[in-house]
Amino acid sequence: MLDQKRIGAAAREERAAALDAWLTGLFDRAVGEHARAGDPPVPGVALVAVGGLGRRECSPYGDVDLVLLHGPRDVSGLAERIWYPVWDARVGLDHSVRTVPEALAVAREDVKVALGLLDLRHLAGDPELSGALRSAAVDQWRRGAPTALPALREVSRARWQAHGELAFLLEGDVKEARGGLRDVGVLRGIGMAGVADAGRPQVRAAQVRLLDVRDALHVSAGRRVDRLLAQDRDAVAELLELPDGDALLRRIAQDARTVAYAIDDAWRAVDRWKSPGKTGGPRRPIGRDVVARRPIGRDVVAQDGEAVLARAAVGPRPDPSLSLRVAAAAATHRLPIARATLEWLASFCPPPAVPWSPVPREALLTLLGAGPAMLPVWEACDRYGLVSGWIPEWIRLSGLPQHHPVHRYTVDRHLVQAAAEAASYAREVSRPDLLVLASFLHDVGKGLPGDHSVAGAPVASAIAAAIGLPGPDVALVGKLVRLHLLLPDVATRRDLADPVTIRSVATAVGDVPTLDLLYGLTRADAAATGPGAWSEWKGRLVADLVHRVRATLDTGEVPPAPTPDPALVAGPLPAVHVEGQRVAVAATDRRGLLAAVAGCLALHRLDVVTADTATVDGVALVQCAVQTRYGALPDPGDLAADLRRAVLGQLPDRLARVARAARRPDVGARVMWHHDVATDADVLELRAADAPGLLYRVARALEEAGADVRAARISTLGGDVVDAFYLVGDWSDPTVRAEIASAVLDAAG
Repeated sequence: MLDQKRIGAAAREERAAALDAWLTGLFDRAVGEHARAGDPPVPGVALVAVGGLGRRECSPYGDVDLVLLHGPRDVSGLAERIWYPVWDARVGLDHSVRTVPEALAVAREDVKVALGLLDLRHLAGDPELSGALRSAAVDQWRRGAPTALPALREVSRARWQAHGELAFLLEGDVKEARGGLRDVGVLRGIGMAGVADAGRPQVRAAQVRLLDVRDALHVSAGRRVDRLLAQDRDAVAELLELPDGDALLRRIAQDARTVAYAIDDAWRAVDRWKSPGKTGGPRRPIGRDVVARRPIGRDVVAQDGEAVLARAAVGPRPDPSLSLRVAAAAATHRLPIARATLEWLASFCPPPAVPWSPVPREALLTLLGAGPAMLPVWEACDRYGLVSGWIPEWIRLSGLPQHHPVHRYTVDRHLVQAAAEAASYAREVSRPDLLVLASFLHDVGKGLPGDHSVAGAPVASAIAAAIGLPGPDVALVGKLVRLHLLLPDVATRRDLADPVTIRSVATAVGDVPTLDLLYGLTRADAAATGPGAWSEWKGRLVADLVHRVRATLDTGEVPPAPTPDPALVAGPLPAVHVEGQRVAVAATDRRGLLAAVAGCLALHRLDVVTADTATVDGVALVQCAVQTRYGALPDPGDLAADLRRAVLGQLPDRLARVARAARRPDVGARVMWHHDVATDADVLELRAADAPGLLYRVARALEEAGADVRAARISTLGGDVVDAFYLVGDWSDPTVRAEIASAVLDAAG
């Protein structure tokens, strides 16, 4: 019946026409069967479409939303004669049977139903009944707008909280996320209430392209799906005749930004239209001027809840710093910038001349230091092209995807988010201005060849110089960008008890103020990346590293290694502590201890997320953060008992099952050797895809190869692991190193 392989506006119209004809036929046949069965006649009945079919926006595998309208007679038998053929055809169906008063009553109680009735379209039966409901629904919506619109806003906010912002997500829902198709419907509802113009050409064009994306996603998946996953990007891009998945994400980001900005502007119009704190009618007609103006900065005033230009600032030769000063004032006072002001600034205000003078530079730093309040202001300025005028490099970064699952945002939003996060650490550093600037610039090397930290340092320095920073500050910003991964990389991959580790970081950093800036940048970067980029364990390791490096920079001496928790080693060995998702084992040091612990955890269906091993005075300590592969966590007593038996070598047969477990192919696994990074060991580093039992198999391979593991750092980032093993002994022979590497890679699958 339906062509489910085509995409585009014409295909959607054809699907709507085909559904109209089919459903009309079903209705007519149902009425005929009803009459032939001798059932009472049902005058005054109509079949209407709402939702996507009501708007004639039928996606390849979308549902059909239908309402059977009727008068006082029961029509349940007629309804079943319509619904069952739809179900038999395997078409998704959302249906209801209501009188006009019932439909209006439900709409009064449920704002989503009310919004849906605005799209009502007659299909079959009595057109006067359909027309009566549509007219009444629109009239009820407009009369009830003072209470319906606030309810709609709360529903929208809850949806945004659940689904995030489509423009900046790497795997966003094109329908439900902020800036997606659902928000176009909200805009239409606000427009039909007579509050704001919801039919801008840019929004309509963005909607058509987002509908095309959803069509292509359905065709690619062969089913109804609205979330664009990473593995689907290239197939969807090909259907849309785009170069690749990155081009697709950039286009989605631009369209979602258009919709999101329009919805923000519409809600501000609602705020102006409705008097605060009242539930009655509108305060005043749209467009009527409000004279109350409050200065919030030079040439900037607050008017009616928005930041607008002061009248004296509008002239033939605007100050090049004006756009930055408006943005800084708006963010500082947590106000949106009025659309008319943004349009004027975009048309008439030039960017500052390079190098910038102090006034625009201080405005930019004030904007970046405003914390979360800077996010909507920055987005609005970016929407009107102001940001690319301030920072030309922004054009390359805008909408740039990131290809690691731990990242939730595109590069541009990640940078802005990092600056917002960094503002919370401003009181911990001597140069808060450089902290927010370096956080904003730390990933400008993304998308360039080579290591993005190294590639980004000169770009960041050039931007710092362009905005007029003095030479020493320019150099420091470049250094912070170049070293922004130093602390988390060392903390999670190196032995912090080894003096060589601490001295190498102290040498790279150079002084305590720079260390404090790097520490703030590290935490801001992690918070802006996503929940998978940080953990209590990682935070503890980074804090410990910073503490030891600071002491070394202050005194010139590496502080002694921390002693183990007395509670862990008190009493006879082995000692085991299990608390929630934390496991700690202390035992007499021996080869294979790490493998025994990892194997026992795998037996209990626990994946090791992080692990930290060390040896102190002949006592080996293994501390792990674990998560259950499926089901509930095991009983702590049973797990502790098995860990003791495993450490004592009493579970060989059961551990052998872990070694025989199926391995996932991983052709991209890599082994790297690091020399001169430890006092008495070489470091073997494995980078591979995570898999059940991986740590056990690798540790067992090292044990069987005769390698003595003095310490280990095990970290999981997204679906990948970076495992560093400190191997004691002479590993200078390349043949021996190759054999060890081969054994580890084989264990990794």
